[in-house]
Amino acid sequence: MDNKPTSSSMKEGKTASANRPFWKKLGPGLITGAADDDPSGIATYSQAGAGFGYAMLWTTFITFPLMVGIQMISARIGRVTGKGLAANIRQHYPAWILHSLVCLLLIANTINIAADIGAMAAALKLLIGGSAHWYAIMFGLLSLVLQIFIPFPRYASILKLLTLSLFAYVATVFVVHVPWGEVLQHTIMPSISFSSDYIVAIVAVFGTTISPYLFFWQASQEVEEQQAADGEEPLKEAPDQAQDHLQRIKIDTYIGMGFSNLIAFFIMLTATVTLHQHGITEIQTSEQAAEALRPIAGEYAFLLFSAGIVGTGLLAVPVLAGSAAYAVAESFKWRIGLGRELMEARGFYLILTVATLLGGALNFTSIDPIKALFWSAVINGVIAVPIMAVMMLMAARTDVMAQFVVTLRLRILGWLATAVMALAVLAMGITSLL
Repeated sequence: MDNKPTSSSMKEGKTASANRPFWKKLGPGLITGAADDDPSGIATYSQAGAGFGYAMLWTTFITFPLMVGIQMISARIGRVTGKGLAANIRQHYPAWILHSLVCLLLIANTINIAADIGAMAAALKLLIGGSAHWYAIMFGLLSLVLQIFIPFPRYASILKLLTLSLFAYVATVFVVHVPWGEVLQHTIMPSISFSSDYIVAIVAVFGTTISPYLFFWQASQEVEEQQAADGEEPLKEAPDQAQDHLQRIKIDTYIGMGFSNLIAFFIMLTATVTLHQHGITEIQTSEQAAEALRPIAGEYAFLLFSAGIVGTGLLAVPVLAGSAAYAVAESFKWRIGLGRELMEARGFYLILTVATLLGGALNFTSIDPIKALFWSAVINGVIAVPIMAVMMLMAARTDVMAQFVVTLRLRILGWLATAVMALAVLAMGITSLL
């Protein structure tokens, strides 16, 4: 993996990449987008739909381009430099900035892992009965085994297959009655409110959709894929490979973020036409949303929704734990990567293990998972803005990106996403004080 490839092998690697089937070209972007719809995200989208009905559907059309912009920039940084975000921040910015951001990321991700494992366990209990605590242990250990002992190329394929579980939310819409004309009308011309509850819901949707762990994961996965492929190098060192990979990143990110926002739209829509229309406006967890569907939308809707929670949780937990491990390991210059053996990257796998097990263990404490998830969202919102600002600055620096500095169009989109997140955090702060 560390050996320098010859020019002939580089040429072969380029050709192989260009000739890969379309499904195989999808990877970091698709997995990142799908992992964004984790069980805690499902709870947020369900609450938005239940609480405000059609009036929240428009948000997915705003978050889509913003996600595309910032995730494409994170992917480009990883592929161009051959290093993850934390490694690049360490190299170009003061250590205190890096360590503060990574510490907060680790805390937020661990809390999010706890919420996701708890939601998966509760959903499985709804489906088949049994003990949610035992299921929490099972899901935590399963996630660890897959990440540590499955070779990276095969593991990446497993994660891609798990993205299919999100189609459960597409299917759910088609087993309940949806007045599509009314949906279209309210989506195009939403009834926007300026109440504090409505603003908080918008902030929650934006904070759930644009999350720091996604930046770290997609950048690091680009590095992983480059290192796992024979003949491929960072684009700074192999600019002849740029055309194929930058185009692949663009397609992968557009599809991944489009998929993410499409699923978010369908989850909100399901909650709107079932829960909201029947007067149920308070949903705090994804399993509550699933359980509330059963008497209103029927058994099939309940089964699909619940199964989707388990499937997306299996996808999201590795992404949360992995992004934390990448960030911490890169900060201390440890060997990193799911493509390495356990003893090759002990520090990396230690962080991954601790984050997963500690997240699972939080389900056995008296900590209120709803409050913990709220503070996780607050931390994510607070650290997202400086991370996005640093990413935008790096993406425009020739000493970081060489000739691959981002285009003006992408720069505008990235700064717009940063500004929107800053406004969301400001609004969250103001509304919490009112």
